Amino acid sequence: MTESPINPDIQLGDEDVIDRSLRPEFLADFVGQAKLKEQLSIFIEAARGRGESLDHVLLFGPPGLGKTTLSHIIARELNVKLRQTSGPVLERAGDLAAVLTNLEPHDVLFIDEIHRLSPVVEEILYPAMEDFQLDIMIGEGPGARSVKLSLPPFTLIGA
Repeated sequence: MTESPINPDIQLGDEDVIDRSLRPEFLADFVGQAKLKEQLSIFIEAARGRGESLDHVLLFGPPGLGKTTLSHIIARELNVKLRQTSGPVLERAGDLAAVLTNLEPHDVLFIDEIHRLSPVVEEILYPAMEDFQLDIMIGEGPGARSVKLSLPPFTLIGA
């Protein structure tokens, strides 16, 4: 009798766990993109040396080339948490505000499909990226007022 290639211990839905276990964890383990890895390594080392967040990063290319994996690697190399979401999920300014206000100093925020952000959400994101501040309108009509919230420094990675 031959051994079955099906492992009964792996349950339906465990694909994500297996996929994550196969992802490289460090730049040195990432295959290909030698120039990108060299530049990222310099940027990451400089940010760590200064004790600051990495500058924001935009990754682009066809699906399956490692953009999500690189975002995980960058967070791990910086020894910070990765918060992950996607452009279509952030429908309203409040959705983005909820994500941004839960970031800790130097966290990495990865927004996949960033090109699908609504213009309203994009306008909220710009001052958050540039000044680490969030402008929120409280109330409606003549009684509405604008409140500025300070955000911790963070790195946005868009793909």
